[in-house]
Order: sequence, then structure tokens, then C-alpha cells
Amino acid sequence: MAFLHVPPTWRLSENAVTAESVFLNRRRFLKTMIGGGLAMATLPLAGCQTAQAPIAEELTGTKALRAIANPAFQDAGRPVTGEVLAATYNNFYEFGSSKNIWQAAQVLPTDPWTLEVTGLVNNPKTYNLDDLLTRFPLEERIYRFRCVEAWAMVVPWLGFPMNALLRDVDPKSSAKFVRFTSYFDPAVTKGPSFPPARFLPFPYTEGLRIEEMANDLAFFAVGIYGHTLPKQHGAPIRMVIPWKYGFKGAKSLVKIEFLDTQPATYWNTLSPNEYKFEANVEPDVPHPRWSQAKERLIGPGNQYSWEEVPTLLYNGYGEFVADLYA
Repeated sequence: MAFLHVPPTWRLSENAVTAESVFLNRRRFLKTMIGGGLAMATLPLAGCQTAQAPIAEELTGTKALRAIANPAFQDAGRPVTGEVLAATYNNFYEFGSSKNIWQAAQVLPTDPWTLEVTGLVNNPKTYNLDDLLTRFPLEERIYRFRCVEAWAMVVPWLGFPMNALLRDVDPKSSAKFVRFTSYFDPAVTKGPSFPPARFLPFPYTEGLRIEEMANDLAFFAVGIYGHTLPKQHGAPIRMVIPWKYGFKGAKSLVKIEFLDTQPATYWNTLSPNEYKFEANVEPDVPHPRWSQAKERLIGPGNQYSWEEVPTLLYNGYGEFVADLYA
């Protein structure tokens, strides 16, 4: 089935590309601040962090990226979360269950990297690391990010819409669902301390209906804050589905499969009454153990505020996705 896609009015041309010098200057500024003491100032943000080594590279990635600043997604209605805070407050269960896993995640091997796209497609592909960074025009999109744990951030992602990959691989008409699989090697991704990883449904998998993947809002991120993804954010490529809870955004993808039946997913397998396959942000649908009517904001900047605000239906993106669930 060929995906014929009419570009929306906000799709930009190359003359809107943000200058590389802007991203490079922003990265140099962050490194200077860290060298001048910001790293020490932010140690309490990550609990029991220790000042063992310079953390600039782990926070800022290793390569600046050029990207189109998409005007439809440059104002999230809230301040952008500071880069240091976003880089040191993460969920990545392959490396542990605490929020302070950014150091543990640095063992993730990301070069070389391949992403296999297979299943019910007419053009199966295997993308290497360079393909992921250059094959599709990159955009910067500032999205709200909502965790099922009722905290939220605002993050400037760099990447490309998922429908660009759909057009490249050309799904067959029998493809109804898509499974996304994260990197897993028991020697590297040891999982939480309890229960042992061998009792958990690793590798981490997530799934979407193909109509959800084709939505203009669905995004593959290969960068953040103007540079490639640090490992704790899911380098080198991760899912970003901003109208769903954050656990739907599988990190460090190694495989995408097009299927005719709904796939099993990590959290839905562990606790299906708590973590639904669909997992849309819905303030009127509580988690079995807490309300989802409000959320706590991480930030602004690199300070915790924990300001509590009302949760928005579909995380505020109803104009893009409500028709998927009519």
C-alpha cells in the first residue's frame, strides 16, 4: 500500500534550516557553563550523582545537527526544560529503575548501529547510523512530554516524521500494526536490580496502529537540544509520540516490524491493567494507583519546580490526533 502524503501547510523548505553555527554556539555555551561549575550545581538534581568525570559529552551528545525549525512546533505553551535537568532525569529500564541512570547508560554501544525495517513492507530496509542522520530531512520540534507517572517536560527534539519512513518502506495493505524493538544485550543492558532482567519481557518493545504511525505528529528523534541524542535519551534513534504517555517512546531502536496483528509490548505485558496498549494521555482516565488529572512540571530551566498543572487531553495535541479515536 503506497502512502501518498500531501504535505501540511507547516512543512518547510530548506531555506528555513537553522544555521549550524547557532547549534554549535549553544553547545559550546553549555560546555563552558559545565566547566565553570554548572555540573556541581546540578548534582542534587540527580540524587546521589558523584563528580567523577566531566559530564559535558554525556549531556550534549557528540555531534551538532542541522535541522529545520518547524514553526508549528516551536511553542509548547510552557518553558523548555533545561538541558542538564532533562539529561539527568530519565527512565531507561534497560539500565535500571531509578531516574539517575544517565551514567549507567553510557555503556550503550551506538557506533556502528543498524535499524532493520521488515515484515509486511514492499521495500524492507536496513539503515545504518549515517542513514539515520542524513537520509531524511531533519526538523526541530518542541514537544510536551508526559510520563505516566504524572510528571512532564518540554523537550526540543531533532528528527523526522515517522511517515517519511513509511513512504520509504511502502507498507503492504495487510499491515495493520507496527512493532518497535529496542537494543538489548544482557551483558550491557542489565535491567533493574530487582527483579532480575531474565524475569522481565526484554527486549523492550512498543507498538502502534499503522494509522498512528502515519500521523504527522509521530516522530523519530535522532537529536535533542541541537545535537545527537545522548545515550540516556535513547541514542541513536528513539520514538517520540507526544500525545501518548512517555513509555510508548521506545529508545535505541534496532528493529521495526510491520504486522497484521497487535503486538505484545513491554509494559502492557507486565501489567495490562495499568499500562494499556493505546496509552493516550487522558486526564479523566486514572491510573489504577493515582490520578492523571494533574501533572508536575520538571523545570523550568535546570531547577525543579514541581508546579502542578491540569493534564491536557492527548497532552494538548487533540487537533492532530483526535480523529484517530473518534
